[in-house]
Amino acid sequence: MGNAFPSNLTFGIFDHLDEDGCDIAQQYSDRLRLAEVCDHLGFYAYHLAEHHCTPHGRGPSPNLFLSSVAQRTRRLRVGPLVMLLPLYHPLRAFEEICMLDQLSGGRVELGIGRGSLPVELGYFGIGAEAAPGCYAEASEILVNAMKGGTLSHKGEHFELSDIPLTLRPHQRPHPPTWIATNRPESARWAAANGANIACVGPSSSVRKITDAFRAHREHDTSADDQAPFRGLLRMVVIGRSDLHACSLAASAYEHWLRSFKFLYELNELPTPPNLPLTFDEAVESELCVAGTAASVRQTLLDQLEEAGANYLLCQLAFGSLPLDASLYTAATIQSEIMAQLG
Repeated sequence: MGNAFPSNLTFGIFDHLDEDGCDIAQQYSDRLRLAEVCDHLGFYAYHLAEHHCTPHGRGPSPNLFLSSVAQRTRRLRVGPLVMLLPLYHPLRAFEEICMLDQLSGGRVELGIGRGSLPVELGYFGIGAEAAPGCYAEASEILVNAMKGGTLSHKGEHFELSDIPLTLRPHQRPHPPTWIATNRPESARWAAANGANIACVGPSSSVRKITDAFRAHREHDTSADDQAPFRGLLRMVVIGRSDLHACSLAASAYEHWLRSFKFLYELNELPTPPNLPLTFDEAVESELCVAGTAASVRQTLLDQLEEAGANYLLCQLAFGSLPLDASLYTAATIQSEIMAQLG
């Protein structure tokens, strides 16, 4: 392994906005404060997951919360990761993204997907068998809408005829797009379509995905000159000692895990086989990184290098982690890692 971060490494924030034990309004206020601080510290973007009917996500309308983030920040980019397209009429999704991109002055990073837990879609009447086709059709319509003019489409799930598109995104031709993936074939699709990728899992597994992504981009003559993001997601907690950091992280992870498992247990569904069921397992599987600034720095360096990633999605707030702990981790990442890249 090397001993320095690559010069092209970028840092962003990922958030489930999972229940933290506080009043919802207070949690929203705390997250906005965290976003403000991360903006001043120079983080690249704030990405927010979309979940429904579960304490695992108190941001069921990501674009609504992100519009508040955009008004409290100046440089921090914002975006859903991911926007669950099967739950949106694609015309409505397009208009929301246009609004958010205009309100933020062109700072949207658009993540799209179909969701990881079918029961959430089922609450809205979207069956598991219909979701893949609905997502594919909606994403095609959304891409075409970004071109402007009028919108027409006739498919299995949607039919539109000469719809006038009176809004447009601030960024031209459209905001950067993202998909979350743990499969090489999805990474190849992302590469072919100019999208960025966000991955979670052990670095050795993520490397298979980033290798597939880079191999396809190298042979994709339509790709632009800007290096695409290969994102690696990690829960990060930095403390004044290893014991202090791990104590904070372990308690917070247990709280996060209860929220994650809520819908699985309610519906008597098996949890994903790769879900770490203890904090020790979360560290072993590389989902969580906790310790002093020096130890976290080296661990992240090694994992990013092995994963072939150039973008670290830091989950700084999760479970019952106090706001001051998240702020301390953010400030330390800036001073001990980001500042050394300049």
